[in-house]
Amino acid sequence: MTQTFDLKQHIFTSQKFESVIQEAMHFMADSPIHSLPPDDRFPGAGVYALFYCGGFEHYRHVRVTDPKCTATPIYVGKAVPPGWRTGRAPHVGKNNQPLYGRLGEHANNINEVVSLKASDFLCRFMILEGTESDLISACEGQLIRQFLPLWNTVVDGFGNHTPGEGRFNQARSAWDVLHPGRAWADRCRGVPPELESILANIVKHMKPRN
Repeated sequence: MTQTFDLKQHIFTSQKFESVIQEAMHFMADSPIHSLPPDDRFPGAGVYALFYCGGFEHYRHVRVTDPKCTATPIYVGKAVPPGWRTGRAPHVGKNNQPLYGRLGEHANNINEVVSLKASDFLCRFMILEGTESDLISACEGQLIRQFLPLWNTVVDGFGNHTPGEGRFNQARSAWDVLHPGRAWADRCRGVPPELESILANIVKHMKPRN
């Protein structure tokens, strides 16, 4: 028999879960800084943050000025193990390097455009294995909420991939308008956002938040 509907009886909350996420955030903040991509290949999946230390005029408010990278990251992302999305138990062997591969992919994308270079970026990352891999999306979400990284919020599109064949009717992203050069993005035929609007949103993003 059905019962009277009470929404509160369906909402799960746990201070333990919040505590685990905060523990992961502290671990991430204390993790070492590396070049993009890191010099050494490594196995594993997890979350990562990119930091900008170059001279692009519109990124001066997120530019790293200290060696410990305490500045706000310009981008936060994740790399998941095989079988993660379908619920199969992930197996991360020595040759399974989704996190390292994702960082390398980002470096290649950056080096394709005319206004950026991968050598002007740093990264830190946290590997999540076994049961902890279930925290990957939660940790990525927490980092994005905490820092509101520019490339996750205002200048979106950095993490986009090449559209499937015949799907180039979409518009170039804000990221590709601001940083032209990715060959596949130049093939997109949709109406892209105006550069002036993107720059105005960056200025708004720079203002202190209450």
